[in-house]
Parts: sequence; C-alpha cells; structure tokens
Amino acid sequence: MGLLTGDVLVSLAMAMAIFLLLVDLMHRRQRWAAHYPPGPMALPGLGNLLQVDFRDPRRSYHQLRCRYGDVFSLQLAWTPAVVLNGLAAVHEALVTCSEDTADRPPMPIFNHLGFGPRSQGVIMAPYGQAWREQRRFSMSMLRTFGLGKKSLEQRMTEEAACLCAAFANHAGRPFSPNALLNKAVGNVIASLTFGRRFEYDDPRFVRLLHLTKTVLEEDSGTVPSVLNVVPVLLRIPGLVDKVFSGHKAFGDMLLELVTEHRMTRDPTQPPRDMTDAYLAEVEKAKGNPDSSFSDENLYSVIGELFIGGTVSTSATLVWALLLMILHPEVQRRVQQEVDEVIGPAQQPEMGDQARMPYTTAVLHEVQRFADIGPLGTPHMTSRDTKVQGFLIPKGTVLFTNLSSVLKDEAVWEKPFRFHPGHFLDAQGRFVKQEAFMSFSAGRRACLGEPLARMELFLFFTCLLQRFSFSVPAGQPRPSDHGIFATLVTPAPYQLCAVAR
Repeated sequence: MGLLTGDVLVSLAMAMAIFLLLVDLMHRRQRWAAHYPPGPMALPGLGNLLQVDFRDPRRSYHQLRCRYGDVFSLQLAWTPAVVLNGLAAVHEALVTCSEDTADRPPMPIFNHLGFGPRSQGVIMAPYGQAWREQRRFSMSMLRTFGLGKKSLEQRMTEEAACLCAAFANHAGRPFSPNALLNKAVGNVIASLTFGRRFEYDDPRFVRLLHLTKTVLEEDSGTVPSVLNVVPVLLRIPGLVDKVFSGHKAFGDMLLELVTEHRMTRDPTQPPRDMTDAYLAEVEKAKGNPDSSFSDENLYSVIGELFIGGTVSTSATLVWALLLMILHPEVQRRVQQEVDEVIGPAQQPEMGDQARMPYTTAVLHEVQRFADIGPLGTPHMTSRDTKVQGFLIPKGTVLFTNLSSVLKDEAVWEKPFRFHPGHFLDAQGRFVKQEAFMSFSAGRRACLGEPLARMELFLFFTCLLQRFSFSVPAGQPRPSDHGIFATLVTPAPYQLCAVAR
C-alpha cells in the first residue's frame, strides 16, 4: 500500500475538521440562541429528516408539539425550520408579525421545472414588489370579471343548474360525486381565466382536471420534500422529468389555451378574461426590466388560479355531501332553512345568505372539520422576529400547522367532531370565530377566499334544495377520516341523490 502524501493528509484532516465543526454547530445551535425554539436533536447532514413523516406530517408535528410545545424547531438537512401550532402562535406569526413572515422559502424543484425569477406566480413568489404586482393584478381581475357582481353569481347559478341536471341523470342510483363537483367548480374558474365553459364530457376539460390532480400529487409526499431541502439530488439525470411529468403536461395544456387566446384576441376590445388582461399587461411591460409581467409569469399565475380555484373548493363540496349523508339531521335542518328562505323553485342568491345562519354555520363547520389544507403553504422570515417569546432568525422556514388551530381543544367545544353549533350562538345566530383559518391569515391569506365562499354557498344550497342525499342501501357507512396528499380528501364514497 502506498503512503498518503502530505497534501492529501492535510486535505483529509481539513475535511474531517469541517465535518466535525458542522456537526458541533448543529448540535449547539440552541445553546448560542438561548431564545431559539426547542426541538429534537439533529443528525449530521440529515438533520431531522428521519423524524418527520412527509406522507402526513401532521402526526409527526403532533408528537413533537406534545414534547416541545407550540413553537418548536426542526433542521431539515441544512434548512432551519420552525413549526407553529395553536391559535396564539399562528395568529401572532401570520397577523401580528405579518410583515416579517410573509416571505416564501426557495423551492429548487421549481427552478428545475423552468420557473425562474420572472415566472414565480403569486402563491410561491418571494415577498416583494413582483409579488405585490401579481397579487394586486389577480385580485383586481377577479373583481373586474365578476367577483361580487351579479354577472358572476348568475354564471355560478347556471353552472349549479348544470350540476343538478348531471346529478339527476343518476336517477337516485349510487354514484361518486367527486368528478361532477370538480367539473362544476372547474368551469367557474375557467370562465374567469379562459372566458369559456366546457361541457362535462369534453376530453380536453377532463384531461385538464386530471392534470390538476396529478400536479398536486407530484407536489406532495416525501420525494419533493427531500428534493427541496437536498437540491443536489435534482442533478440526477432524468429524475425531474420522471417525477414531475404531470407538471410538464399541465404546462403544455396551458400553452395550448394561451396560444388560442393570442390568435383570437382583439387588442382594440376589452379583455374577455384574465388571460386576455394579462397578455395586455405583458405588452405594456415590454422594455421595462423592472416589471414582473412576462409570458413566463402568465403561465404561472393562470395555472395557480386554475388549480387553486378548482381543487380546494371541489374537495370542500365533496366533504360537505359526505357529512350530509353521515348527519341526516343536519341535512334536514339545512333543507328546512332553504325551503323557508328561498323556497323550492327560486334560484339561491348570495343575498339569501344573511337570512340563513344555520346553513352558513354548516358550511363553516364543513371547512373546519374537513381541514383540507392542514399545513398551508410554507412561509419564511424576512428578518429576525419573535413569536411567543422565541427568537426566529431571518431566513427560517415557517410551517403553520393550521390543523392545530382548526382542531384546537382550547377553542372548540367538540374539536374532532362535526358540530355546526361551533358557529352559532344561543339564539341560533351565526358567529364568526377567530380560530377559523381555513384560508390561512395575514398578508399571504388565500386571495380566492371570496370566490370560494360564493361557490360553496350557491352550489351547496342548490344541491340541498333539489336533492336529499343518503348512503346507498346495502353499502357500509363511509368514513369521515380524511386522506392526506397536499389536500385532505375523504376516502372514496358513493351516495344516492333523490329528487325532493
């Protein structure tokens, strides 16, 4: 065996010293920052990756919360993170300290998928001028194309009528409502983004909705979580194309729809939809390097709005019908209120909601109990800040455990049961609850919340006005335990929709 040269020995010694130093720094982090949140011991290189079940982090977070408290720290490889639990901690971080916690952590996956600095959309864009421009545009366009107006409400009620007709086609026989609800909600956001309605059996529409589900599945679980905190793995040849093939296919469909808009758009006429309006902004921004409006960002913004505006609301409606068949007494009370306020033939209107406290409470309780987005979207501190007395340094990733707020035993009378009384006072009036954070809170709260509220009320009341829902005869009672995969959805179930 040959002897190692002096230079090699020195290099090995330096490498070992650096490795031991890094290990020591990780283990001593809490010692130097006396007010840094407590957390489990981190392993060299891996940190706490092995202590979090990324298939469903809620369980891991619950166990760690029981041991370390409402604010605890994790080390995900080389990425420092803090998990916030309970109403007080989450509210302080997202609302009281909103300016300090509104940033987003870098997502190396998106860079490898082609989402550069000028194509980060609204949801994952870093907190800054580009994000402000895109969020302001998105909110303005939602209002321009009907949010809060009779025109959009009429489109929703017309879509609700199409949905009811599709339900009626099953003639009381058992069926799964998921696909039809997804198509109805998808058509609402398609009218805003693409200026059109698709027939439920349109192959392109079916594929578009299938790809939205695929994109969410590809973004969830262990693989994307690990790739974002250990981005060197993204250099493995062919890995990104294999793991994220749905993103590419969805992007190709958006390209096809936007290309159609470019060919048919008349710049002398008012924009037909949000895509037209964005194309106009891109033209205005030509030659302005400071503008965030670009062709690349167009696909990100429209894609985010379509996916976000479809999957969350349709999933909530799937939960709503499940809970109605599991709680027929609640269903009957909703139907009684619908009959008294709206009647059997009149189309529901948003103006009816103020006179329907029980239905409003039921819809809020569906969202609280279903808890479809239990962890929200990660935040990141843009400067050193304090939450619940703990120091959280700049650049720390924040995971907001919204589930711990929606199921907080200190706030809710029956946190783990479906109980519409959570949103009613002793006189039966609807009561808002601070701990209702289904749409998150603060500067990064869901911009589509008003749209979702309209859809939930109009679709739900139309369905309950027209049908009585029940568990199919001979089938076991469905479970109300959700399945986690980015969103929490019910296990597959069937129901019978019998005309009233």
